[in-house]
Amino acid sequence: MKTPLIEFKDVTKCFGDKIVLDRVNLQIYEGEVTTIIGLSGSGKSVLLKHIIGLLQPDEGVILFRGKPVSEMSRSDLAGSFGQISYMFQGNALFDSMTVYDNIALPLIETTRLKKTEIHRKVLVRMKQTELTEAAYKYPSELSGGMQKRAALARALITDPRIVLFDEPTTGQDPVRKNAILSMIAQNQRKLNFTAVLVSHEIPDVYFISNRILALYDHRIVFQGTPEELENFNHPFMDEVINSLEGLQKELTGLYSKRQFELLNHLQLRRKGGETFCLVIFSLRELDAIVSQIGHDAAQEILRNMGLFIDKHFGAIGGISTRRATNEILTVLPYSNLAETERIMEDFIADFNRQAVPSLEEGACKFALGGDVELTILAGAAEGQSRADIDALLEQARSKQKEIGRLQCAPGE
Repeated sequence: MKTPLIEFKDVTKCFGDKIVLDRVNLQIYEGEVTTIIGLSGSGKSVLLKHIIGLLQPDEGVILFRGKPVSEMSRSDLAGSFGQISYMFQGNALFDSMTVYDNIALPLIETTRLKKTEIHRKVLVRMKQTELTEAAYKYPSELSGGMQKRAALARALITDPRIVLFDEPTTGQDPVRKNAILSMIAQNQRKLNFTAVLVSHEIPDVYFISNRILALYDHRIVFQGTPEELENFNHPFMDEVINSLEGLQKELTGLYSKRQFELLNHLQLRRKGGETFCLVIFSLRELDAIVSQIGHDAAQEILRNMGLFIDKHFGAIGGISTRRATNEILTVLPYSNLAETERIMEDFIADFNRQAVPSLEEGACKFALGGDVELTILAGAAEGQSRADIDALLEQARSKQKEIGRLQCAPGE
């Protein structure tokens, strides 16, 4: 089994008589996105500050690449913690400095790079985070989302191997929350850094994280994959997951995966032999779309698609969930393929007449430059109540056809 990049063993931290972390054990692995979830005030930020070295444990051991931090030499510590960057909860941008200068500051303060090399690196990061046009604006002149992007660009400017994100979506509107997480996930894939997020309001946690750590009652009570979290039986699930699911419904207009599985079980598995159909909707080339029109527009489109699909199919008993970053799955209980195809004909007509103009307007509002074309696909498959959903999904994907296309240009 591979050695964790960062490991806590029985870490305890108290402030006076108050226990904040109580014998915490956790593992964070290199190259993954790890999300620490828990209620507000549960100690997530304190945990994060132990990772970066701002706080020391009262008891227990923190290991970096298998070596106790307390036994590392000063040079080893400097090398280890020099690989870590931090995106602060409130962004912590300097009001008197432009976006360009805020992003360049870590390179000026911690490296001996020439001005030309610093300039090149800053331009690259600004382009990646869609800030080129805002280079010489001040933080007070930026929207909340642009401030987040500036903070992310600054966190990434030193090419860190580990980036810590403290409540990255706090204070943002629903679409912006998803856009920020999409931005973090895309940059993590592109640059292959290890990402550690803490939040009490993570939406779409199943799609951005490789591992989930659950902090509850001062301890880590769960660590594992998002799929394993589905079957975790603990009071934590009632207190935290319910709030996350409510937020996810707000963000996407769809059921969370956990709610979807429960409803699917109740409706389809009461008795065997019942026929049902599923429809898989896909937004083609989502990463390319993000690069052309930005994270905000992509999330606005996905959310509005989810709302439209849920409204249309929910009225006839359909259950919808976001299956992947660019896919929405709808299950129609007690329906056969012929009936589903007739329902789809009506849906496609309504989608192109009502939804496409609205989606195009939203994309145009956010588009960064150049003409944008988005293709929506859909495919259906029929199965029995105890059928393998994943096998049916592959069958539905193989039958996908274009059902709509969005076209717009900036400023339309």
